Amino acid sequence: MTEVKEDMSLLKRLEEARKVGHQKDKKLTPRRAATKEPDNPLTKLKTKVYDKIVEEIDAELLKEPDEELKQRLLSEQVEDFIIEISSEEHISYTRAEHDRLLDELIHEILGLGPIEPLLKDPSVTEVMVNSYKRVYVERKGRLELTNVTFKDDQHVLHIIEKIVSPIGRRIDESSPYVDARLRDGSRVNAIIPPLAIDGPSLTIRKFFKEKLQVDDLIRFGSMTREMADFVSACVRARLNIIVSGGTGSGKTTTLNVLSSFIPTDERIVTVEDAAELQLHQDHVVRLETRPPNIEGKGAVTIRDLVRNCLRMRPDRIIVGEVRSGEALDMLQAMNTGHDGSLTTVHANSPRDTLSRISTMVLMAGMELPMVAIREQIASAIDLIIQQSRLQDGSRKITHISEVQGMEGDVITLQDIFIFEQKGIGEGGKVIGEMHPTGIRPKFYHKFTERGIELPAETFLYHR
Repeated sequence: MTEVKEDMSLLKRLEEARKVGHQKDKKLTPRRAATKEPDNPLTKLKTKVYDKIVEEIDAELLKEPDEELKQRLLSEQVEDFIIEISSEEHISYTRAEHDRLLDELIHEILGLGPIEPLLKDPSVTEVMVNSYKRVYVERKGRLELTNVTFKDDQHVLHIIEKIVSPIGRRIDESSPYVDARLRDGSRVNAIIPPLAIDGPSLTIRKFFKEKLQVDDLIRFGSMTREMADFVSACVRARLNIIVSGGTGSGKTTTLNVLSSFIPTDERIVTVEDAAELQLHQDHVVRLETRPPNIEGKGAVTIRDLVRNCLRMRPDRIIVGEVRSGEALDMLQAMNTGHDGSLTTVHANSPRDTLSRISTMVLMAGMELPMVAIREQIASAIDLIIQQSRLQDGSRKITHISEVQGMEGDVITLQDIFIFEQKGIGEGGKVIGEMHPTGIRPKFYHKFTERGIELPAETFLYHR
């Protein structure tokens, strides 16, 4: 239904973009007048072809459900327009320029303009539009400046509108930033002036189209086979697990893999700001927050959804990320029979994770003594998996730590597995070793109770 709605409104958006562009060319602001690039024949040709597309494109063609057929037919029609207008205007160009112009126009109509090739590039994991003329990507954990540019700030705004409109989100002066997602599940954040000083900014975090399996993380070097067997046993034994880490450290990817260990006969309810989890099971109910409307009303928060999902008879609750008062509701759910819950937290170490959760519980507005909060945390959370992005761009699980309980008013932690960095090798590659600490977790008996066999050798460290 969403795709049909998007196709129906495509011509309207193209027409609006053209009008805005013409108005802008007639009356440039001082800032834009200073940065406007002189027209060249190919730019003139592209503008005229774009105008002709808006006026003459077959609306029925844009509703074609077969994406490959739609793109082929559209390419043929746009190519005819290019040949026709270039002949009328006596504009010559090379075959390479012709192909590039055709691709740019198709990307503008069906995709996200200049950044569409970056989104299709499997080596790119993140696309960052800092301004209309500076676009960066992340490849293999490293940032690169690309040669991709937009025409101007208005062009970036047009692409942002193409992203947020079909999913019912908005971005304007009253709501100058937004979280959204693409149809493939990639996560999007956009922010515009006056908050973004140098013009509209867009960040897109891509996700693998294929669902990653635990073997993929082992192959990437994110974890070892022993670690994978251990966390698999923890999920099947219904332990409550927190995945913590910094921005871009791979928390969501690890959460997706952990969720794959949940038995298929269990009912899973997920709660997210922007739905991006890629669960492997069929019995899944996905809940997503809603921002306020133009009057500032109607918002539905993570906390609202966590409370609601408790009434949905979940076997497992998965919260994409806790960052505020919903931490209290999550802890209470974990402590009242909803074991086996999974979530992520932004934190730099397992100890920081406990501090962050304590702070977030206070944000719920409940005047609880800190000792009581720590007791809730210690009894609710069984395991913390710490994910980090290292200086060479690699993403690794650096700690798997058991929350053992309370000693006085302090929560005690015990590392079960760690990543020990030993130096920097050729090309800046981090050299290190993942290994068990030699300590068997206190909750090991839960594996036995559920008939899960895990060899004692899993926890032995052989130097």
